[in-house]
Amino acid sequence: MLLDLLFERKTRLKGLRKVLILSVCASAGIMLGFKLKPKQVRPMNMVYVDMPDVSEGKLNLLTYNIAGLPELISSAVTERAPSITSIGELVNPFDIVNVQEDFNYNKFLYSKNRHSYRTENMGGVPFGDGLSTLSKYPIQDFERVRWDACNGADCLTPKGFSYARIQLAKEVFIDVYNVHATAQDDPDAAIARQKNLNQLKNYIQKISAGQPLLIMGDFNAHYAYALDNIVSFQGELGLVDAWVNLKNSGKIPQSKQNFVAMAALELTDDCEGIDKIYYRNNDQMVFEAKNYQVQKKLFQNRAGQDLSDHCAVSLQLGWHLIKPSVQ
Repeated sequence: MLLDLLFERKTRLKGLRKVLILSVCASAGIMLGFKLKPKQVRPMNMVYVDMPDVSEGKLNLLTYNIAGLPELISSAVTERAPSITSIGELVNPFDIVNVQEDFNYNKFLYSKNRHSYRTENMGGVPFGDGLSTLSKYPIQDFERVRWDACNGADCLTPKGFSYARIQLAKEVFIDVYNVHATAQDDPDAAIARQKNLNQLKNYIQKISAGQPLLIMGDFNAHYAYALDNIVSFQGELGLVDAWVNLKNSGKIPQSKQNFVAMAALELTDDCEGIDKIYYRNNDQMVFEAKNYQVQKKLFQNRAGQDLSDHCAVSLQLGWHLIKPSVQ
């Protein structure tokens, strides 16, 4: 997570890291002082491609924060270039993949990846938002949106969310959002994160009203943390949390006093994490979720080391169209 830049726990090259962090902060501060904003891109100028005329299907989904910060300031334990090359290859079986922190190693992520449709990378720190979507299905529309609010080191990159309209069949489209919200569990960060989710909610209500939805990413938010507004975000958009639905008996966790989040790599199928997958039906399409899984072993190297500082989360999501009723 980006805020780990200021709370680095690894001791290797500690002094050099401090110098590098200060250099990055200084240069980013100068550049962001000119209020540079990411292009709100629809880079592929999409046309409707020839697709099969089907009314049902199945999606294998994955969301993964890949820890793509520069090597010297990354909190991941493995070397970044080969690790991210491996990640790019290992995600090939999944149909739609959202990754976060795809900053400085995008060429490695894409080098052995075989998805037909991949979003264009914005660049490394401090220029990029770190969000990439990889899909076996055509991405017909795409836009990046920067958060209006941020906190601490998260302000050093144009973090935010992205929107993609993905075509599953001849006349079947879903809206897919990739999210990386403000990190850390302190009041200032929580206020910024609340604003992040409200901004995303307002965008979805405008752009994706009545559309079937997938929202996958690193929310940095917990139901159990009282200062987070993730419960109202979910409720107002009519979303289903895949983990809540499949692993927690449909029950949203209650907020806890003195909540302390577990380490991201300690995540299991049985506990709430910050990396979430949401979906929403509409009056023409119904999703059926199954096999929610924290993909721990899949994304480890031969020595059993994690390829990132997060666990990847996957979901199988069936879909079918609803036939209009005959009057």
